[in-house]
Amino acid sequence: MSSPHEPTASLLDQLQRRADGRNVDPTLGVLTGEGAQQRVKTLERAPGIRPSLAASPASPSYHGLPVIKEPVWIAAIPTYLYVGGVAGATSVLGLAVELAGGRRLRQLARRCLWVGTAGDLVSAGLLTYDLGRPARFLNMLRVFRPTSPMSIGSWVLAGSGGLNTLALLLSHRRGVPGKVGRAAGAGAAVLGLPLSGYTAVLLTNTAVPLWQSMHRTLPLFFMASATAAAGSLLSLLPHARHEARVLRAFGLAGKVASLAAGLAVERDAERVTEVARPLREGVSGALWRTSKACAVAGLVLDLLPRRRRWARVAADVLTTVGAVSARFALFEGGKASARNPQATFQAQRRGLGAAEAIANHTLASDGRPLSFPLRVLR
Repeated sequence: MSSPHEPTASLLDQLQRRADGRNVDPTLGVLTGEGAQQRVKTLERAPGIRPSLAASPASPSYHGLPVIKEPVWIAAIPTYLYVGGVAGATSVLGLAVELAGGRRLRQLARRCLWVGTAGDLVSAGLLTYDLGRPARFLNMLRVFRPTSPMSIGSWVLAGSGGLNTLALLLSHRRGVPGKVGRAAGAGAAVLGLPLSGYTAVLLTNTAVPLWQSMHRTLPLFFMASATAAAGSLLSLLPHARHEARVLRAFGLAGKVASLAAGLAVERDAERVTEVARPLREGVSGALWRTSKACAVAGLVLDLLPRRRRWARVAADVLTTVGAVSARFALFEGGKASARNPQATFQAQRRGLGAAEAIANHTLASDGRPLSFPLRVLR
């Protein structure tokens, strides 16, 4: 209770206080999700600092300390990279089967619709779990920014999930509802293509050296790997013999393309030795080697002329393991790359990374001229 001598605040003052942010509700200020993992670390406890990465006359750095913060994403993110990619590739296959296969492949198209819808819903759940509160995912839909991969990706995922759900409910009906459902399925397939690869664009637009170095090839790798993984997942589900030929052709195309794109990804990373280090060492290196071995083994088993059932199942399982391992390898490799100061410094001294992204641009996103060349570009 206020003292009788204390002046009473006016109604206008009370309204202003409620809106000026000085009386924030403590329950709303609690950090949850990935933001809660950001902690100040002392030099003694800083992870990943090794004498080989510290400053030297040949490769100076800032006392061997990381230049950028390590990503705070949790395991839900690489899982989403796999699930979202499979959902997008499956939606594309569903539309192609419905247009070219006719009534004979209608069941396969329906199965693709189920898998695509389930993948979209699981993807939204994984993102929400990583963010900590459902409201944060909804807040990303408050703005549509064509220059932001995160904004575009949020709208692509939301649109794909909504259209797939509508198609699942209406496409099998007759009349106008059926036409609306089939149109929604076509729209979901159109969004499925960017859904399978936008996550790579999102990664390569960060400051992490490993991810930056792959900005030309990682989207292609994600799309090809998602195609291979989608074909393998659908092959593991019950299907007819005439559907197996379609799934095998779809999966083979994805497997060959993913192997080629994976080699291109490695080549881009190896332009700077320190940038490619996570693909050769540690947990990320082991996962990357596992993904390549599983992809090659799955392709070899799939190319056998007379495959037995165990070989077909083994090929699909190996391809799935390879796709998941590749995403976790890049996830862990990005963390290791952020902890390595030489990866950042050496890439930019070579004119790569952020320097490569801006070297051919004279205007910023707001239209103002950029003041270049920077020292790193000279």
